[in-house]
Amino acid sequence: MTASQTIQDQVDYASGILSGAAAHLKAAAPSIIAALIILVIGYLITKLISHIVSKAMGKSKIDGSARSFLVSVVRIFLYVIVIVMALSMLKVPMSSILTVLGAAGLAVSLALQNCLSNLCGGFIILFSKPFSQGDTVELDGTVGKVSAIGILYTKLVTLDGKTVYIPNGKVSEAKIINFTADSVRRIDQTFSIAFSADFDKARQVILDIIKNSPILLDSPAPVVRMSGQTDSAVTIDALVWTANDNFYNARYDLIEGVKAAFDREGIEIPYPQTDVHIMKS
Repeated sequence: MTASQTIQDQVDYASGILSGAAAHLKAAAPSIIAALIILVIGYLITKLISHIVSKAMGKSKIDGSARSFLVSVVRIFLYVIVIVMALSMLKVPMSSILTVLGAAGLAVSLALQNCLSNLCGGFIILFSKPFSQGDTVELDGTVGKVSAIGILYTKLVTLDGKTVYIPNGKVSEAKIINFTADSVRRIDQTFSIAFSADFDKARQVILDIIKNSPILLDSPAPVVRMSGQTDSAVTIDALVWTANDNFYNARYDLIEGVKAAFDREGIEIPYPQTDVHIMKS
């Protein structure tokens, strides 16, 4: 076999491959064109539906981050449907498509297990609404004001100015204390007086301070009662209500006012003491 014959054989072989590919492409051209049309129309329809959903959610009270996430989920879901339709038009077996989607979904769910837990917790919080942005709450042992409710985390700003991000998976499982769910809140404060002090006088002093305060409420009626007797003191509980916004100022005013009034009225505030008895032999 000469060199020219070898070259001719290679040319004929390449021509055969190209001819076969061209024939297959010509036969598949209608399907490819149809698939491309499905992709283009599907893309446009997906954008339109996403815009409609986003506009509809914008009129609701759903949190902004949750709204964006839901729109993204809708968009991804529609894109998957469009791609599956295009692959079906190209005669790709549906069983193969479903197998690939199932394997991908399983891999994603295993890789993002914690994120999915937080995601579900975020939806529970956003739709059950145990608290809202701006509420003062206790979450997972942390007390602070809710700064933002995201899809994966809830952001708290503590009373001393620290920013804390708590995973929503923990939030949805934790005991939630919402201090600002109601418009009023009760101050529970204990005061101590010496055993030799006049209890009735001390009680009346506390009641007068409550009555004269502009931010402590008369209704519900305040409770000022003896709550116990320790080794060195008589304890008095003062239970009084105030507006939620005034809670800390009202509590400080009450403590400071009682201290000043006890000093003024000569009501002794006790301190720990020990009596020592010396026995003569």
